[in-house]
Amino acid sequence: MEADDVSVREQIFHDRVREIIICVLLFICLYILSYFIITHFKKNAEFMSDDDEEATVNRIALWLCTFTLSVSVGAVLLLPLSILSNEVLLSFPHSYYMQWLNGSLIHGLWNLVFLFSNLSLFFLMPFAYFFTESEGFVGSKKGLMGRLYETTVVLLLLTLLVLGIVWVASALLHHDSAQESLYDMWEYYLPYLYSCISLFGVLLLLLCTPFGLSRMFSITGSLLVKPRLLEDVEETVSCALFEEASLSRKLTDGTSCWLSLNLEVVKRQLLSVQARRITLEMRRRASPWQRNLGYPLAMLLLLALTVVSVLMVCFHVLELLIDDRAMPRGMEDARLGAASFSMFGSLGAAVQVVIILYLMVSSVVGFYSSRFFTGLLPRSQDTTLTQIIGNCVSLLVLSSALPVFSRTLGITRFDLLGDFGRYNWLGNFYIVFLYNLVFAGLTSACLINTVTWALQRELIRAFGLHKLPLKMSRSTIPLKLLLASGLSKIQ
Repeated sequence: MEADDVSVREQIFHDRVREIIICVLLFICLYILSYFIITHFKKNAEFMSDDDEEATVNRIALWLCTFTLSVSVGAVLLLPLSILSNEVLLSFPHSYYMQWLNGSLIHGLWNLVFLFSNLSLFFLMPFAYFFTESEGFVGSKKGLMGRLYETTVVLLLLTLLVLGIVWVASALLHHDSAQESLYDMWEYYLPYLYSCISLFGVLLLLLCTPFGLSRMFSITGSLLVKPRLLEDVEETVSCALFEEASLSRKLTDGTSCWLSLNLEVVKRQLLSVQARRITLEMRRRASPWQRNLGYPLAMLLLLALTVVSVLMVCFHVLELLIDDRAMPRGMEDARLGAASFSMFGSLGAAVQVVIILYLMVSSVVGFYSSRFFTGLLPRSQDTTLTQIIGNCVSLLVLSSALPVFSRTLGITRFDLLGDFGRYNWLGNFYIVFLYNLVFAGLTSACLINTVTWALQRELIRAFGLHKLPLKMSRSTIPLKLLLASGLSKIQ
């Protein structure tokens, strides 16, 4: 019996070491990827200052931002990796090379992402911001240690303030549990605070994702070559070249008083004409397959993903009315390889993964397209450190709420693991049901508006109605005018 106990302990030890090695390697890969992303956007002048102290502080803050961004990417990949791992174990249940992929590893990844998310959100990012803004206490010795002392004191005071607010809020909402858990900060207050922030992130996803889904069509259209009905590309390029040459001649040769007063207007017109001419030349150089097939296929793919997402949410609404098991909940053990989390098997699981990633990309697009967060939009080699910190915090809030968001909408049946399933509001039927209805309604409205306006815009451009006065809005153009213009074009 002792030999069996030793072998069991050795097996547990080897499994634990293997899980740690896999988690470390995965985190190193995510950290390297995040570092390249941040260095692509950061403003190099802040890290090449003559002041060594300032450059060191910025470098430390940059490392903390890289850590936070890697945690955000890990949170995004958490649910897709779990779903794919389950399907792999179902396909190869007795494979020797897949023994390392088990429920213990997946459960450990969920716990680590939750731990690092709390650490980054409540300590590392506030520390990075206060560290870059600190100058040391008045009268104290200047240097890194002085700035470190000031940052530590400010962060401690902020922590006490936030914990006091959370204690008052929990005492008002949950009087008995708050009194019993007054000194249990790790087991009660931090998860409670993170639950509130996760609720804010889920609500933010609810608003950003439908808007982002509609914006995906226009962004994809700007990146691809659009086909044009009834348009002569050569003639349009020639007109753009003549117009560009005319504006350039006005800027170089014109000395009139009118030109000096309207110089900025002419420059803007020239830039607009140049951009249109470059777009037309790209369309002319594109192959017929790329010009006539690439854009429609991309639009159909986006439309199919959006429609499937809405249909899955609508089906989940019906499930909520019929079966209590459709409610999002947490599970203690990840039983991987027992059954597929999709009724369509591996194909359905792959569709779930694609839709989850598509919703995350759409939410990021909608977030940066909103007028409230446009200022956070990173620019290549021109993003300040404060903006990088703000972007990392925003992406962490969105990505850490993605598993809860996907499970609440019924995109997947994979239940939440670890502390992700301990949120207080997940068990409220009315919140979950209303959340699904609002998402389906907003997404459907955005989709209908985007598709109908895009179709109307293409018809207007194809039949030459874009030359009409600007006072005629899209809602005032009658159908008879479209048909009459089309018939005159054909004749």
